[in-house]
Amino acid sequence: MAPVGLILDAIADAFASLSDPELIEVVALTLVVSGVASVASLTIGVPMGTALGLGRFRGRSALRVAVDVGMGLPPVLVGLALLLLLWRSGPLGGLRLTFTPTAMMIAQFLLAVPIVVGLTATAIESLPAAAVEQLGALRLSLVDRARLALLEVWPGVVGAAVAAFGRVVSEVGAVLIVGGNIAGETRVLTTLIVQESRQAQFGPALGAGLVLLVISLVVNVSLSRTRGRL
Repeated sequence: MAPVGLILDAIADAFASLSDPELIEVVALTLVVSGVASVASLTIGVPMGTALGLGRFRGRSALRVAVDVGMGLPPVLVGLALLLLLWRSGPLGGLRLTFTPTAMMIAQFLLAVPIVVGLTATAIESLPAAAVEQLGALRLSLVDRARLALLEVWPGVVGAAVAAFGRVVSEVGAVLIVGGNIAGETRVLTTLIVQESRQAQFGPALGAGLVLLVISLVVNVSLSRTRGRL
């Protein structure tokens, strides 16, 4: 088959695969897993990043370095470490979370939360020194000071949310290790793409890739538009 013919056939098969019921299930699980992991990482990461950005405490520099290192952790390493913890003979084996969507959510959370913490802290640190001094001079609780600081750097926080979702929704290594890519149970778009590509089923792989691209585009555009509204 000519190279152009292969590509055209893959494109045709990709659009034909979009009506596959299995793909719909995979998309639904992808949205649930990545959505939960993203929301959890923002819930934990934004307050931590705010505290790191505003705080002046012993060990802050070391913590900042640890966060920066965490932002670049290899996904397969995170997946392997989590698998060892959750394995039936491991420390958390009693939870029986291996090869479940919950394990996949945890893996994605671990990958996303350092990004949220780091980018939120960076946004806070970008505040002018005079603004930080003014916040410190106000007779406000720590929570109120943090809230005011976040309102000033809201676009940076939205950027953290965009980066976190992009990290988790496109992740394959960690979720493949802890999830196992089980049809109907733990198969998400990225692992589906890997499976179909390995079997030279380029049409379904391309179809899943197009859906993943659309999801990323919609979420990123939606989040980015909030920068000018809040």
